[in-house]
Amino acid sequence: MKVDKRKYFYNVPNLLQKRRSLRNGATNTEKILWEKLKHSQLGVKFRRQFSIQGYILDFYCPSMKIAIELDGEIHVNKKDYDAYRDKYLSGFGITTLRFKNDEIKNNISVVLQKIVFSLKPPPA
Repeated sequence: MKVDKRKYFYNVPNLLQKRRSLRNGATNTEKILWEKLKHSQLGVKFRRQFSIQGYILDFYCPSMKIAIELDGEIHVNKKDYDAYRDKYLSGFGITTLRFKNDEIKNNISVVLQKIVFSLKPPPA
């Protein structure tokens, strides 16, 4: 019998309430970006507050294995933690894009360009 190992890594059940709480209490910058990502507006599906083991990602595109994290004031003192987290996720083949809240508020078009660029396959 083949065991689907994904269920042990992706959207683990013990984080369900936390993910719901984060979705329902989205920050203004999360709402701004979600308006641009939802309904596959960039050509791929993104999910909000998706978990990989113990980490909850702000946004995640499963088909491209791209995580998007929005960094507010709290992340100023969490650079080592964020670097460790990004490296851990890279072990799953996930690329993490990080944007400061100010970038979302002031330059959403530039942010979207960076996201679209990351969705393109590398040149052969």
